[in-house]
Amino acid sequence: MSDITAVPTIIYETIQQQRVLHPDRPVLIGVAGAQGSGKTHACTLLEAANRPRFAHFSLDDVYLTKAERVWRADNISSFSAVRDEDGNFDVLHVARPQIERLLLTRGPPGTHDLGLAKNVIASLGKPLPTRLPRFDKASNDRAPVTAWPVFQGPAEAILVDGWCLGATPPSPTDPINDVEREDADGIWWRETETQLRKVYAPFFAMFDAIIYLRAPNWESVRRWRRQQEEQLLGRDLTPEEETKLDRFMQHYERITRSMMAGGHCADVVVELDEERGAQASTRGRL
Repeated sequence: MSDITAVPTIIYETIQQQRVLHPDRPVLIGVAGAQGSGKTHACTLLEAANRPRFAHFSLDDVYLTKAERVWRADNISSFSAVRDEDGNFDVLHVARPQIERLLLTRGPPGTHDLGLAKNVIASLGKPLPTRLPRFDKASNDRAPVTAWPVFQGPAEAILVDGWCLGATPPSPTDPINDVEREDADGIWWRETETQLRKVYAPFFAMFDAIIYLRAPNWESVRRWRRQQEEQLLGRDLTPEEETKLDRFMQHYERITRSMMAGGHCADVVVELDEERGAQASTRGRL
């Protein structure tokens, strides 16, 4: 079961099951997995093999724009409500550059434009052309709309992949890494948890099925992510680049570990080995 077609086959079988249940509309399938788990690659292969019937985009494609992320980070990190001597609330502006830096980092819940994702999903069910959003990581901003590929609808299936798709809020604990320790007042994590619980959970509930590619351990996730970077660069990372990447990964660590321990609402769980091979799959309500 560990060949390159195993995960796309599981996704395809799930699509066909859902199409039987929902023959009158496109089925919406989520594919979740930690960074480097192969979720985007599997969806890309499946979309290419079933073009033009299947549409695909990633949560990475619907990040907030750079300007929106800057505005959000400044507002959440800088404003505090306090009571005066008479018991009335007042709002103070307090510069918290460390917290602002955490909030600026794209990826965690709160940094995606789920409204855009919902609009794209709705459009893909209609007999009209739909532009699929794209994000330019080189410029750290959303690509111009003119650069978005066009899908001619309606789609039979819509695939959306994302690292935290289907995640449920982790239980609160003491900080587990240096990034969380920088969040001394818990501002960044409370915002992340609130977004996951109040904004992302209803979005996840829209999906007909979510497939979760479960990594064997956090160490494998770190190695996979490093391999991704080295593939893009065409060389090994320098020690300085490895340190920077490790810090970046810490923004994702708590939710990733929680999902690996069962903190998700996925319908199908695919167990991956340390080389990303699919070893087994279990199905829930499907």
